[in-house]
Amino acid sequence: MTTRKNEEDQGTMLLCYGKAVLLGGITAFAIGMAMLLFAALGVSKGLLDADLRYQLTVVSCVLGSFAGGVFAVWKSPARGVFVGLAVGTVLFLLQLSLGLLLFVDVSLESGGIGLLFGDLCGGTAAGILSGGKKRRMRGGRKKRRNR
Repeated sequence: MTTRKNEEDQGTMLLCYGKAVLLGGITAFAIGMAMLLFAALGVSKGLLDADLRYQLTVVSCVLGSFAGGVFAVWKSPARGVFVGLAVGTVLFLLQLSLGLLLFVDVSLESGGIGLLFGDLCGGTAAGILSGGKKRRMRGGRKKRRNR
């Protein structure tokens, strides 16, 4: 009976982590796209150099992944580094999927490695700096008996 309860608790915890990671990945993607929109506006207004487009893309990946990782770590119960790393992975997979759907030639040699490391580093930094929620001690303090 306790084994069944333990399995249900593990399933619930896994679902909670998965939900936090997926929402963090979607948040990271939305923030990254918003940053790219502002970068495109900066390039079209002449405020930014057009030759910096790859660097601006990697920076938007890092910052978007960081923001999504902070959101996911805030939503998840604990283990911030793993949640942040998972958010970076989800963001890269979203970018890769869209790249495969929208472009003819997608390869890691044409800048994908920088995006991958940007996503992973941003999410991991969010996990390290956010730290996650601290676990509560079960049962609290034990009372001492006066003898």
